[in-house]
Amino acid sequence: MSRRINKKRKFPIADPLYDSYLVNLMILKILKSGKKRVAQNILYESFTIIKRKTKTHPLKIFEKAIKNVSPSVKIQAKRVGGSTYQVPSEVKKFRGINLGLSWILKYAKTRSGKTIAIKLANEIVEASKGFGNSIRKKEETHRMARSNKAFAHFRR
Repeated sequence: MSRRINKKRKFPIADPLYDSYLVNLMILKILKSGKKRVAQNILYESFTIIKRKTKTHPLKIFEKAIKNVSPSVKIQAKRVGGSTYQVPSEVKKFRGINLGLSWILKYAKTRSGKTIAIKLANEIVEASKGFGNSIRKKEETHRMARSNKAFAHFRR
């Protein structure tokens, strides 16, 4: 029998400026070398760019982008009898949000642009509208899960 204790997940505290824990999660994703103030400035600057571009509240666009990007299934590699199968499995809501945030940040870094704030703002706006690289990643994941549905009985 396992001696591991199941601990409750600690949700991050809400962001002081926008009063949203999703904003704080994104700040923690941007965070490098413990420089939280720099990460906050990057995200807040991208929010001002979003507000200037769309003329709407940036938090609504950010939440819509996360909703559009977060996946509901994932693909896991499983070895059975010498061959590897791509096994689809469901993703919990919190994990889906984290995957979506990391995809948005990953594809924002690969974009062309002057600063990371501009790149991040453009990726968030595109994700909220339903296109962009992070949306393409989600659709690719769902397509892989659909095509490998036959191996779902290998789930852990």
